[in-house]
Amino acid sequence: ARLSEEFCQSDISTDAIYHMEDKILTRNVLKELPISLNYLIYKPTESLSSFLKAEEINFPLIVKSPKSTGSKDVLLAKDKTELHASMKTLLKKLPNEEILLEEYVDGPQYLIEVLVHNGKIYIIAVIEQEITIFKRFIVTGYSLLGQLNDRLYHSLFDAVSSIIQAFDMKNGACHLELRRATDGWKLIEINPRISGGAMNRMIEIGHGINLVKETMKLMLGNEPSLTKNHYKYVYAHYLTVHSKGKLIKVTGKERSSNYPGVEEVYIKPRKGAILRPPTSMGHRYGYILTSSHYKKEAKKIALEAAKEISFEIEPTDAT
Repeated sequence: ARLSEEFCQSDISTDAIYHMEDKILTRNVLKELPISLNYLIYKPTESLSSFLKAEEINFPLIVKSPKSTGSKDVLLAKDKTELHASMKTLLKKLPNEEILLEEYVDGPQYLIEVLVHNGKIYIIAVIEQEITIFKRFIVTGYSLLGQLNDRLYHSLFDAVSSIIQAFDMKNGACHLELRRATDGWKLIEINPRISGGAMNRMIEIGHGINLVKETMKLMLGNEPSLTKNHYKYVYAHYLTVHSKGKLIKVTGKERSSNYPGVEEVYIKPRKGAILRPPTSMGHRYGYILTSSHYKKEAKKIALEAAKEISFEIEPTDAT
């Protein structure tokens, strides 16, 4: 974005991107808004024991690196013992980096894909997330919603608008993770790009929009085409394993692909790869994409088709 601004006179919101990429800068930008979470910042120059004694800390809370991606370096602490252990883990891995401590809020979580063009905010897709807590928070299910009811849409649009305006983003793409807590929407994360994995394909199936293509058009200074051609429910079920080992083979992909409503079956690892239970989003080993005009039906097909997939693993001590 900076190079484009320097050499191509593009009107891309580089400051917004810069602040969104750092979770501490994000919290500082949004601290006056009701959508933000309570948070504390630990600096590596401080004594850890002094910090933990001095601060009034309510549990549970989330401990994270300000530059974490894909659930790496994001830990849940339910008491002081777990908090101390989590912070020691991050300090060992990232000794010169600040640590962000955020309040934990409960409630359903939504991922919102957004494009901003000349200051106008477009909600491209709204996805319900299913989070499974392994050693980390891993999203194992995404349900792209077809038609939203007006109340949910306007509520989300108001929340998203307040955040985009706080960052002063005029042109760019981002996705937000919002949790609906008892006292309203709370921002869990924001990233200045489309979400990874199968997201672009999901949006294409659900609404007929290739968001990567339209983002590129926007970045080149052209008008993006954001009209939704249709409204389907799309479900992405991600595949994980329960034990560590070397992959011998994967069976059932063809059977899974033949289920009515299955759009795509993707298996990531190749024979010989070392698989493990997930500690980050990168330890998801494939997905099944399904579509339907009914939300529950899309999920049901995906879960049924997933039963056909089997990872044959040989136990190993390799790291």
